[in-house]
Amino acid sequence: MQVPATAFKAYDIRGVVPDALNTDFARALGLAFGARALGLGETQVAVGRDGRLSSPMLAAALIEGLVEAGVQVIDIGMVTTPMTYYAANVLCNSGIQVTGSHNPKHHNGFKMVLAGRAIYGDEIQALRQSMAAEDAPRRAGGGVRQVAIQDDYIARIVSDIKLARPLKVVVDCGNGVAGASAPQLFRALGCEVIELFSEVDGEFPNHHPDPSKPENLRDLIAKLAETGADLGLAFDGDGDRLGIVTPSGQNIYPDRQMMLFAQDVLSRVPGGQIVFDVKCSQRLAPAILEAGGVPLMHKTGHSLIKAKMKEVDSPLGGEMSGHIFFKERWYGFDDGSYAGARLLEIVSRHANPGALLEGLPTSFSTPELNVACGDGEQHQRVTELQAIASFDAPAQVNTIDGVRVDWPDGFGLIRASNTTPVLVLRFEGQTQEALHRIEAEMMALLLRVKPDAVVGASAH
Repeated sequence: MQVPATAFKAYDIRGVVPDALNTDFARALGLAFGARALGLGETQVAVGRDGRLSSPMLAAALIEGLVEAGVQVIDIGMVTTPMTYYAANVLCNSGIQVTGSHNPKHHNGFKMVLAGRAIYGDEIQALRQSMAAEDAPRRAGGGVRQVAIQDDYIARIVSDIKLARPLKVVVDCGNGVAGASAPQLFRALGCEVIELFSEVDGEFPNHHPDPSKPENLRDLIAKLAETGADLGLAFDGDGDRLGIVTPSGQNIYPDRQMMLFAQDVLSRVPGGQIVFDVKCSQRLAPAILEAGGVPLMHKTGHSLIKAKMKEVDSPLGGEMSGHIFFKERWYGFDDGSYAGARLLEIVSRHANPGALLEGLPTSFSTPELNVACGDGEQHQRVTELQAIASFDAPAQVNTIDGVRVDWPDGFGLIRASNTTPVLVLRFEGQTQEALHRIEAEMMALLLRVKPDAVVGASAH
């Protein structure tokens, strides 16, 4: 069959419906994934879906393909991506979530766990090749059973989280699938919950469900000011990322959240390695060291962070994009609701949660910036940058994922996106002057390999 290669990203599958993804595609993916699962001795696969308008149709076709492959499907219905990961930990070892995450409403996609691992890179490309070749065998023995997992998932979190006192929180789900479970979870933890846009609606009529974008937090900030709540929590479209806003309207970015989470986790796991991606603040590593941990910077990408955490037995990992991974007391997958619950547990011990969060170390920084490239050009430009990146001491150059240059007073980053044809830029300085200097130095480097570079806001 004709399989659009552009839909197969580094960490998942995504594309426009019905142009790139349709029921034939979903059925073929089910067949290819099912054959791969059975080859690894996996006889069961959990399937969940988000609240997008195309998700029921794609999930039904995906399940048909898995059944044709001879797999026993556990259909868990409309759930967050973390609930599918949860099912792939407690009911079986493999799962597929039908989700477009935070992409525009006419997009959709698939996030996959196979034999206990989030698959990425070559494994995703192998599925594409199998679908194109139509070489996956059909076997007898397939079937479907429906399982409602939400109550068990919420009970598991409630059994783990203990708030020191009740909190009043505003929860903005942006009409994403987290609206069906997050308010219920936080009430079960003893919170007073003020809901914004909890009705699951694939048209996303109020604002787009992406808390990494400041414009999507305006309603939450206004409601916090109006109600005097302790904190605001915002979720992305499939519920695996968390945004946090204080009563004064300050957005606490994930790399600052990680400072607080690391401090808490390391109080029980002294000496633990804390994994974070190259986009995170220069202030994070010293905070981890101070808390008695070992900071480990790694490549960006939720599947890559999870793999590195397994490799080094890390109790906690996080990404600037908002994916937070708790292994200590949890399963090691990214879960916005669970991260929110852990945050509330910590801040409930303090009289003023907003002041605690705003007191975390911070710097002057740009948001994530993008430079548009031709298809695949971003990787070529990064290879060229890595070859010429040279700075006088005390600057330190790190090429684990693009080019990150750390000075004593800030850092600059240029890396290739693995999901869209762009270069991703981020700059940070401990003073405004340092930020401007670093930005100028890094842009001068970039213009040597891409003279036509135009910096724009991230479309993430």
